[in-house]
Amino acid sequence: MWSVVSASDLPVGERFDWFSDTLSREVVPTALSTERPAEFQAEAAVLELGELRVARLEFSPLNSRRTPALIRRGDPGQYQLGLMRGGRAFLAQQRNECRVGAGDILLWDTSRTSDVQTAADDGLVRLAMLQLPQNALPLNLDRLGRLLAHRIPGDQGVAAVLTAFVDALEGHGGQCSPAELHRLGTVAVDLVAACLAQHLDAEAELPPEVRTQALLQRVYAFIDHNLADPALTPSAIAARHHVSVRTLHQLFRRQDDAETVQARIRRRRLERCHSDLARPELMGHPVNAIAARWGFSGPAVFSRSFRERYGLTPTEFRALSVQRDRAVCASS
Repeated sequence: MWSVVSASDLPVGERFDWFSDTLSREVVPTALSTERPAEFQAEAAVLELGELRVARLEFSPLNSRRTPALIRRGDPGQYQLGLMRGGRAFLAQQRNECRVGAGDILLWDTSRTSDVQTAADDGLVRLAMLQLPQNALPLNLDRLGRLLAHRIPGDQGVAAVLTAFVDALEGHGGQCSPAELHRLGTVAVDLVAACLAQHLDAEAELPPEVRTQALLQRVYAFIDHNLADPALTPSAIAARHHVSVRTLHQLFRRQDDAETVQARIRRRRLERCHSDLARPELMGHPVNAIAARWGFSGPAVFSRSFRERYGLTPTEFRALSVQRDRAVCASS
């Protein structure tokens, strides 16, 4: 479950000092400054994933400095990877500098001095941050230094898969059990390693299990992106990822749930249809149109699959959703 804290619970005059103290205590000692402390806003949410922690941060623009004295005061020995959700940032570290905006990824090292400046057009900087031990990444530390304060586009290659994975964590991670969260943490570390290795041209240095996990996550992302295509088949997926169909099936069989490729495609299509059928703004769309939109070949196949998974026909589920929405509106 996400642990959430917010400055909005405090008097306005105390919010910046609270955020500064919280960040130094819970993340890393750092010196913060802001031009408008009396207008400062901030909220933080944290999800523990075994050796990795995910933090979701929203805050008014500020500057942050990590000095040698602050490093001596406290250093968790982490790499911290930020996914910019909104706003802009300038980061200087290890004689490197970069400017990033929404959608970009950047990496920094808590054991090195750093200087960060942030800005936002709508008042808040939004950032998802992964904190992981330096020894968790199976990559040469000297080579990793080349990526510190280096802009990584979040919509390309493995970085896009990592971004989609963190999106899913933010949306659904709070519903997972501790054991599931620990497994997700392992996947996250493997994706971070694969992302950084790709930008270092060092993918051959990764352990086979890391490369396998990165491939699996790329396949998952490809399936989700192409659910609307009726021609989405194991053969098409294997060809897109330059593996044989046999290798693709073996990849899925090695997972804990042993879900087949076709079963995953069907499940993800059903989940999208289930979501659309519950949306009030789509009530005018025929059930069969929604099924076709997500790649089902015909109404009979869709209706049977939907009933098997949810215990109701699509029409029955939509009718119940309408009744529920009306009851909610009547009670509000």
